Amino acid sequence: MSSFFRNAIVRTPCRNIINGISSSSSGKPDYSVSLTQHSEYVRALRECGLTVTVLSPDNDFPDSTFIEDVALCTLRCAVITNPGAPSRSGEIAGMKQILYGFYNNVEEIMSPGTLEAGDIMMVENHFYIGISERTNTSGAGQMIRILEKYGFTGSTVVLSQILHLKSGSSYLENNNMLVSNELANRKEFDSFNRIVVPDSESYAANSVWINGKVLVPEGFPVTLTLIQNAGYDTLTLEVSEFRKLDGGLSCLSLRF
Repeated sequence: MSSFFRNAIVRTPCRNIINGISSSSSGKPDYSVSLTQHSEYVRALRECGLTVTVLSPDNDFPDSTFIEDVALCTLRCAVITNPGAPSRSGEIAGMKQILYGFYNNVEEIMSPGTLEAGDIMMVENHFYIGISERTNTSGAGQMIRILEKYGFTGSTVVLSQILHLKSGSSYLENNNMLVSNELANRKEFDSFNRIVVPDSESYAANSVWINGKVLVPEGFPVTLTLIQNAGYDTLTLEVSEFRKLDGGLSCLSLRF
């Protein structure tokens, strides 16, 4: 059973995006190009049938366009996270008011727990949570307890290399999971049909299923073909400027 989405929340990139966190050697993002790419991303979300709420840029937080990390939106509740990157902790301010526009139930992850929702992959009513440099066991434990309160389940996946769980995996519905090599043989995912992304295209493991279509980053033809051969309609999007900040397609929106 697929979970169809109706809404998305995004935040327009700010001018200060050039100072975002990065491990990339590709240089700083171009602000004007990032605006164009973000606009195309919003267009694609709408093409997938979503009503998109576009928040104003927040120049106090260079990485704030990666809004996925600051909240988890489920069918029954929303949870404000506690980002593990110190420079991002202030991004959660104001999120409660925004989310109460959509939810009656808004929970929060509290210190010493840290959690960024890029580490959370939803598979039907179960949520896999990556333990990473940004998400610790306390944060994951709090999230699992919150999810259980609303009738969901959760479990953890310890990561060693990738930034976030969804940096290396995407659930494409219908029991199909796109995975990078780091996650290809993990026992946690034994029950899924795993579509393994080649190392040369590992960035494309962060693709996004939305209402029957899969958004795929531009420039990864092998992965695109693998997804299409699995029976999915695809939309490709250029996200080069966000890649320079270790961000991907899923990072740019909250989808629910």
